[in-house]
Formats: sequence, C-alpha cells, structure tokens
Amino acid sequence: MGRVVFAEFSSARRLSLAEWVGLPEDESGELVDGWLVEEEVPDAIHEVVVAWVIGALRGWLVPQRGLVLGSEAKFAVSGPRGRKPDASAYLPGSKMPPRRGVIGTPPHLMVEVVSPTPRDARRDRVEKLNEYAAFGVRWYWLIDPQNQTLDILELGADGRYVHALAAVDGVVTLVPGAEGMTLDLDALWSEVDQLGPESGEASL
Repeated sequence: MGRVVFAEFSSARRLSLAEWVGLPEDESGELVDGWLVEEEVPDAIHEVVVAWVIGALRGWLVPQRGLVLGSEAKFAVSGPRGRKPDASAYLPGSKMPPRRGVIGTPPHLMVEVVSPTPRDARRDRVEKLNEYAAFGVRWYWLIDPQNQTLDILELGADGRYVHALAAVDGVVTLVPGAEGMTLDLDALWSEVDQLGPESGEASL
C-alpha cells in the first residue's frame, strides 16, 4: 500500500467507520486507515460509464430479484478502511446488505471506472484491488474509458485476483460470473462519443 499524500486528506482528524458513515451527504470521501481521503472528481465520461454499467447490471439482476447499489454505498472493506465503489451487485439468494449504516457484507461484484490521473488509476488498480480481494468480493470489474477497455477479475482460492476477461469492443455474451448477461461495449463507447468537446467553458 503506497503512502497517501497529506494534501489528499479532507479531514484533519481520524474517523471511525461509524463516524464516516454518519457524515453529511455533502461530505464526500473514502476512509483510509481512519483518515477521510478525497475521491476523484468525476467528469462527464465517468458518469456516462457509471450510468451505463448500473443500467446493464439492473437489466440483468432485477428480474432475478438481485440487487444493484450505486456509487454512494459505503463498504467496510478491511479494518479502518471504507470504500465507495462506482457500482456493486448482490445475487439473488445471497446475504443482502443492511438498509442503513456501513455495509460489511461483500457483494458478488464491484465495479470501478478508472479515472485518467495516475493517482486515481493506482487507487483503482492497486489499492482497491487488494482491499476488495481481502474483503472477499468474488468479481472485480475495471472499466477504463480512456483506453476503452473492460477487465473482469476473479478472486482465486489464494485470495488474489486473476484475469477472467479482457475486452475492448463488440458484444460480450459470456460474462464471467454473470450467466445470461450481455455487455454491448460498442454501445457504451458510442454513448461516450456523444459527449461534447474535451473541455467546456464555465458560465459566469
């Protein structure tokens, strides 16, 4: 686990998991070793991908009476660490999360949409990968809009993730860990391409 730069901290005092969960809705951040750490600032590309993946998960799971959670769900992944994945899903018949409070029940899968900054990419590809494995999340999805890639990792018997799928385009009809699900990556990247220019001008 790499050192977290102090400037990333958005709180000057250590917090318990209960205190983190009890923060006001407008107080963002994840909990790392008891410290409230700033999350990446999502852009329009990130939000398009998150909306798409939640829609895909809901279309697959809701008819089966499964459950899909959005990006504000707070998980106690390990020790004094709390994370908020971009999406997560529980299979029907599995132990479901509580209605309120921190979630200590690992979901069937977690999804992170990789941001372009090196710091945020490291958080998703290294730090969260290790934490989600320790938490017992069976499947970890990494979607990288910049490189237009989807990686699905499966938790092995040794407690480490191994690659189960790597895809860049087309229609994925055999999604590991999601029998009967279809992922149309061409449609996803087409949605991203509908966005406007690289940067916009703020209205004053």
